[in-house]
Amino acid sequence: MNEKYSPELIKNLEERCKKIRRMIIEMLARAGSGHPGGSLSSTELVVCLFFVHLRHNPKNPSWPERDRFHLSKGHSCPVLYAVLAECGYFDPKELFNLRRLGAVLQGHADRRTPGIDVSSGSLGQGLSVALGMSLASKIDKLDYRVYCLMGDGEIQEGNIWEAAMAASHYKCDNLCAILDYNGFQIDGKVKDIMNIEPLKEKWQAFGWHTIEIDGHNIKEILLAYDEAKRVKGKPTIIIAKTIKGKGVSFMENTVDFHGRAPNPEETKKALEELR
Repeated sequence: MNEKYSPELIKNLEERCKKIRRMIIEMLARAGSGHPGGSLSSTELVVCLFFVHLRHNPKNPSWPERDRFHLSKGHSCPVLYAVLAECGYFDPKELFNLRRLGAVLQGHADRRTPGIDVSSGSLGQGLSVALGMSLASKIDKLDYRVYCLMGDGEIQEGNIWEAAMAASHYKCDNLCAILDYNGFQIDGKVKDIMNIEPLKEKWQAFGWHTIEIDGHNIKEILLAYDEAKRVKGKPTIIIAKTIKGKGVSFMENTVDFHGRAPNPEETKKALEELR
C-alpha cells in the first residue's frame, strides 16, 4: 500500500464520508424533497475523488488545467453539493437552500453552482459530455483527466453505449467512467427493468479497461483511481458495487428512498445512525 494511503488517511476519509452522509440527510430533510438513495450509495466514490485524486482549486473553479468531474446521474447532486461545500467552493450554509427557487443549489446539478461545469439530470447524456471534455483536452493540449459518475439504471440508455464506442475508438485514456452499481433504479431493481449483465464483459468488448471494486471500500477506490491513471491507449470504467441508501439501515437496498426525502422522524433516526 502506498504510504499516502496510510491508516490515518483511510480513517480520515471514512469520517468525512460519515459527515457527508449527515449533510445529505439534513439538506434533503430541510428541502422536503430530493434523492437520498443514490447520493448515499456514491458517497465514498465522490469523497475519495475530490479529497485525494482530483486536481482542482476551489478558489479558481474555472482553472483551465483542472481535472473535470461530471455527475451524469444529476439527481444525486446532494452528495456533490456536500463535497463541494466541504472543499470550500461555497458556504456550507447554502446547503440548506437546496431546491429553493432562485438558489444556486437546484434539484439537479446546475452550472450556476461553483465547481460544476455542466448541468445534468437528463440521464444517458453524461458520458458523451465527458467524452467531449476528454477530446477537448487533447485538442487544446491540456493535461487534465475527466471523470464521469453514472448510475446503473442510466446505462440502459443507448447514448451511453455510443459514447463508450467512440471513447474507445479515439483512445481517450484520460477518461475514467465510474459506475454506481447499487442495483436499483426509480422503478425497481435494475435486473428486473432491463438486465445490464454481463457488465464487465460488455465494457471490455467496447474496448475499455475495466476495474471492479467494492464501492464503499476506501482502499479499493483509491487504488482503482490510481490504476485508471496508469492505463494508456484506452478509457477506463470503474464498476463499483454499492448499496442504495448506504449508512442508513431503513434506506438500504430499497427503492423507496430513490426520490423521497426523509420525514422528521426518519431524519432523526438516520442522523442517530450516522453519528
